[in-house]
Amino acid sequence: MGDFSAVLFSEWTKVRTVRSTWITLLVAFVVTVGLGAVISAVTNSQWNSMSDRDRLTFDATSTSFSGIYLGQLAVIVFAVLVVGNEYSSGMIRATLAAVPQRITLLLAKTVVVLVLVLPVALVTCFVTFFLGQALLGDHGTSIGSTHVLRAVVGAALYMTFIALLSLGVGFMLRKPVLSLGLLMPFFFLISPILSNVPKVKTVAHYFPDIAGTQMARVVGDNSVPYGPTAGLFICLAWVAACLVGGYALLKRRDA
Repeated sequence: MGDFSAVLFSEWTKVRTVRSTWITLLVAFVVTVGLGAVISAVTNSQWNSMSDRDRLTFDATSTSFSGIYLGQLAVIVFAVLVVGNEYSSGMIRATLAAVPQRITLLLAKTVVVLVLVLPVALVTCFVTFFLGQALLGDHGTSIGSTHVLRAVVGAALYMTFIALLSLGVGFMLRKPVLSLGLLMPFFFLISPILSNVPKVKTVAHYFPDIAGTQMARVVGDNSVPYGPTAGLFICLAWVAACLVGGYALLKRRDA
């Protein structure tokens, strides 16, 4: 336990003293809150022009989180750099020499990412929600309404899961450019496109971003065959798969 505490403190020191840590997390906050506020304000101004069907299926909570899927870009960058910076600089050789137990290193980095991202995600999502509902005016909802608190916390968990998933990918691919070159197109091109292609959208519905969408919803989405609880476990499965894959390759490879 003492060895793990020392490794954890070392990883915490490395991450918190790097400027990119705070820049990327700040960008995640600003983009998520800012874009959510803009879309909420526009939705409120365009309410009278919306169709009856759109009004009936309107999800005020989900609308305020419209910026989260762009804000996750910064979270992905942050998590990838936690691993990738060490490989790019060659520092990973010293790290592995000091911490030969690969599982200890992976767990320490995982805990550090979790401890940093989860509080930021919670603050971001609560600020995003309250600002968004204020800008939605009479069409907004309250934190005490049914399932709303669950959706707000679900959105924060989704951001955290994406960070942990990206950390696992970072361990697998090692190079930041390669990791980002896989993750960015996946979340911003491949998943949105495949989720709208009839023959493959059944599979695409189980991608982590689609599952995360369900976690942040109050009004159900009939196009997706599961709800927020299943979405939570799907995201957890993706996180576990990426971290296990990262550990398997970390254990087999040299620096």
